[in-house]
Amino acid sequence: MNLLEQELQYPLGDTLPAPGASLELAPGVRWIRMGLPFALDHINLWLLRDRLDGREGWTVVDCCISHDASKAQWEQVFANELGGLPVLRVIATHMHPDHIGLAHWICERWSTPDHECRLWISATDYHAARLASQSTTAFGGEGAARFFAAHGMTDAEALEKIRGRANYFPSLVPALPARYRRMQDGDLLAIGGRSWRCISGYGHAPEHIALYCEDVDVLISGDMVLPRISTNVSVYEMEPEANSLALFLSSIDKFRPLPEGTLVLPSHGKPFRGLHARIRQLHEHHRERLDEVMTASREQPVSAWDVLPILFKRKLDLHQTTFAMGESVAHLHALWHGGKMRRLQDAQGVWRFAPV
Repeated sequence: MNLLEQELQYPLGDTLPAPGASLELAPGVRWIRMGLPFALDHINLWLLRDRLDGREGWTVVDCCISHDASKAQWEQVFANELGGLPVLRVIATHMHPDHIGLAHWICERWSTPDHECRLWISATDYHAARLASQSTTAFGGEGAARFFAAHGMTDAEALEKIRGRANYFPSLVPALPARYRRMQDGDLLAIGGRSWRCISGYGHAPEHIALYCEDVDVLISGDMVLPRISTNVSVYEMEPEANSLALFLSSIDKFRPLPEGTLVLPSHGKPFRGLHARIRQLHEHHRERLDEVMTASREQPVSAWDVLPILFKRKLDLHQTTFAMGESVAHLHALWHGGKMRRLQDAQGVWRFAPV
């Protein structure tokens, strides 16, 4: 446990749900954990005991990517963890593949002639996911390669591999439900006789929705607040001048009014208490990184590729590098939009940033 984690409390210690099983964290709130074939090797998913349109059952929050191993684990959950009751709806906190990949499969699996198992998600993320599942925008392909090259990535082999990732998102999210129910900031969802408030967040996804239930003092934070790692906050070619980091930092401040003792259910890592401390840590982390980037830029104008080793000390594979490049751009843009840097395009077409 690192020094920052010592400020947090993990009520379950090192206990994790077994594959295909669940753990109860509060009455009617259950934790599922599934593996991912990435460096970030797991995702947390949630079951909420529900009653919808007079039917008893469960709401699923987030789904995992579409692959056979996760489907097999879901079948175990369906057989052993639902008490013979159906899944009534699926909530996706946001549109990233590990959260929405199996939404279509689960909704189809549990829809009946007299009840459609519906996907609930923000409108922004639903349409962004539909676009990404039908195109190569932002997640790979020629456009992504051009964007990274314009921010200093010159490794021809890496750029060619990025061009080859044109099918990245569709391979993990092959389909989406044809219909959805929109969630917006401030909405109150009635789930199992309790009220869950939607809290929107930006910077990590187009319109991420976290859920807070005052009755049990539980926050399903999605990817907005994670205990061990900082959430990826990136700029991509779809919105090339975005100020994602500023959006993210203002978004996590929306959780400050919640009680310090709130049980936080993150998408990665373990359930924890210490929400206010973690928000402070995330602000301090990004402030330190911004200071380091400013220091480096005083020697000469820098590109996102130049500051990559400043922001990420460890060795990165290509998958991690694409996320890291987006995050490097986000830090430079925070300083640029904040009036502390100016940007210029050099003779090779690379964006470089220097102090004002």
